[in-house]
Amino acid sequence: MLKIDGFDEAIIGPAYIWRDGETVDVLVYDAEKIRACLIRDSDMDHSEARDYIEFNIEGAYMGLHTPILVWPEDSYMDGEE
Repeated sequence: MLKIDGFDEAIIGPAYIWRDGETVDVLVYDAEKIRACLIRDSDMDHSEARDYIEFNIEGAYMGLHTPILVWPEDSYMDGEE
């Protein structure tokens, strides 16, 4: 399984998904925890951390085993931040 370097503490666990016509195993990450790590370790604010995740992590396709991010507490889709 592919990992996102530096964010082991944000791993929720493995998932088996259907991608490109086959079942593959991927890691699932809590994006809120990744954002908290970025704020803590990189001196970013919430918005900067969100932008970083969207562009550098969610926007990176690494093949069939690309990890999945979930935003369990995010109200971004409601237009709130």
